[in-house]
Amino acid sequence: MILSFFKKIISSELFKISSLNSINVFTKIGVGLITSKILAIYVGPSGMALIGNFRNFLASFDSISSLGFQNGIIKYVTENKESSYELKKIFSTLFLCIIGVSVFFGILLFCFADYWNSIVFDGYDFSYLFKILGFISPLYISSIYLNAIINGLGEFKKIMYINIIGNITGLLITIFFVLKYNVFGAVLSIIIAPSLLFFVSLYFLVSKLSLLKHISIKIFDLKLIKNLLHYFLMALVSGVLGPLVMLLIRNNLIENQGIDQAGYWEAMSRISSYYLLFMNTLLTVYYYPKLVSAQNSVETRDVLYDFYKKVLPIFGIGLILLFLLKDILISILFTEDFKPVSQLFFWQIIGDFLKTISWILALQFFAKKMTKAFIITEVFSLSILLVSSFCFTSFFEVEGVVLAHAFTYFIYTIVLGIYFRRCLF
Repeated sequence: MILSFFKKIISSELFKISSLNSINVFTKIGVGLITSKILAIYVGPSGMALIGNFRNFLASFDSISSLGFQNGIIKYVTENKESSYELKKIFSTLFLCIIGVSVFFGILLFCFADYWNSIVFDGYDFSYLFKILGFISPLYISSIYLNAIINGLGEFKKIMYINIIGNITGLLITIFFVLKYNVFGAVLSIIIAPSLLFFVSLYFLVSKLSLLKHISIKIFDLKLIKNLLHYFLMALVSGVLGPLVMLLIRNNLIENQGIDQAGYWEAMSRISSYYLLFMNTLLTVYYYPKLVSAQNSVETRDVLYDFYKKVLPIFGIGLILLFLLKDILISILFTEDFKPVSQLFFWQIIGDFLKTISWILALQFFAKKMTKAFIITEVFSLSILLVSSFCFTSFFEVEGVVLAHAFTYFIYTIVLGIYFRRCLF
């Protein structure tokens, strides 16, 4: 009976996707190990804090420049992938959007580079970064759209291959630019690597269908844009307010605790991003399309419980092992200067586990286009995070930030559990 149970798991679609996703994540972690070590040696805790600031800016730029359409694109491509005409309308509309948005944001970044630099790198002159980002923004934005289309078509394996290629490419670019330009090079590599992924994504999409046949300037679906604007509003909240809150928290740390303390938190955030990548990718690529396809509460509940029973326990065990091996991990990833990161692990891991529980619930906001509910809960959680971070850091220094992280997701998970109680029970 046990043997048949394992055979059933191994033959399941989830296992196959998870296995490939594991390769993707292990590649990302391997790349992260090397990248983090290089950054620790060449830029130190202070440089890590500056990189963190730019990552927050770039996260906001991703959400605004893509208009937050990714989840909406996945939803509508998934629902219409069997209809050639509907796909043609979607692709044609998105093509015109990309052109308009790319030109607008490219000019905005290039002409106001000094202003963006003063916000992100106060006291440092990295304005050329924003000019470079403005110049290559068409590639950067198009890459986001293409990945969403491939995901919506159900090409899970291709998404994984793109991510794996992106990780390896990012490593090579990071090594080159860090060794050549130090902190400036480290930040520059963050925008160069994703832009080059445009060509990889385009190759995989063209291998699935002919884009030229699916794009017509004459077909522009204004109704689709109106529907996608719901996702823009959601992305505007999470994609702009979220990174802005992170930026405020980090600047508060720099001002009151010192730039090195902010660097320790950024190091902890990097480690967190490595293992959360597995969950994020699995949820986005596998579970989100299933939530979109779910027609009623029973089908939605089946998707939720599938995740909670098959994935979450394994993730929890992994987090426990990670905590036990934290000192070894820090010594591998960073240098002796980063030893204080060890004290941040406990509450970060607690918060990330709660975050994962709430993630799949929050995906329903996008799958069912529940704009108002998402905005209210997102603003609520970010407000708790910001206020609690400022309060806790005054008592617990940098550890207060990760404590606030755990506290926020404890409250957020309870709120979502109550809101989606009919789906859960």
